Amino acid sequence: MRIGVVSDTHLPRFGRTLPPPLVAALREADVHLILHLGDWTDALAIPLLEAVAPVDGVAGNNDGADLVARLGRRKIVELDGARMGLTHGDLGIGPSTPERAVRTFEADDVSAVLFGHSHIPLLERLPGGRVVLNPGSPTDKRRQRRYSWALLEIADGAIEAELRFFDR
Repeated sequence: MRIGVVSDTHLPRFGRTLPPPLVAALREADVHLILHLGDWTDALAIPLLEAVAPVDGVAGNNDGADLVARLGRRKIVELDGARMGLTHGDLGIGPSTPERAVRTFEADDVSAVLFGHSHIPLLERLPGGRVVLNPGSPTDKRRQRRYSWALLEIADGAIEAELRFFDR
């Protein structure tokens, strides 16, 4: 199973469409599902992503009550035997976004913690094998050199993850 992971699209602030290189890359990767890790800021991104693949995700700190009610702020999804914790990254205790995200799921049996918020791409594997992933942002790279998203490949509970970068 191939999963596209995005966060922090902040639409319509950064446009009314998704960046064409992102859409092309998601289609080329033939993703079965797209997970969005919050800061949609408007439901506009949902049908844009659904035009590529089914969508699930969580709301972030810049999302309104309608998106929070629809998606929640924290969830665990199980896909092809892998349990993954989804959060935006602003909740919880810790001095950094990755630490807050990981602590949000420290009592849960998850193979991966997926989060956004900082717009800083991150991929690491903790001792014990838990994947910690921030896909960055496909629309607001801030101080990063390039825009980004992530691709997960899951088979029988095993997770392979890769950060993907593009220019506009």
